[in-house]
Amino acid sequence: MEYDSILIEPVLTEKSNVMREDGMYVFRVDPRATKLQIMEAVRRLFKVNPVSCNVINVASKPKRLRNRPGRTSTWKKAIVRLAPGEKIAVFEGA
Repeated sequence: MEYDSILIEPVLTEKSNVMREDGMYVFRVDPRATKLQIMEAVRRLFKVNPVSCNVINVASKPKRLRNRPGRTSTWKKAIVRLAPGEKIAVFEGA
């Protein structure tokens, strides 16, 4: 698996913005990716040293649009903690 295809997109919510102040970054990742692959992808793409990685499989939720029942898709979320003092410049606006 290529490192640039492991990280799909950053998750930008109020909670993830608060976590970013503590050096934790949240990404939507490929469902087949492992913790070690995710940490290596962050290391190579952003030139930082990740310390740990927590992975969560986000379950689908029921949705109803115009009286048609359905569900959102399931996805995988990774929370990556960086070494103290390191930041990803893309998120900081630099």
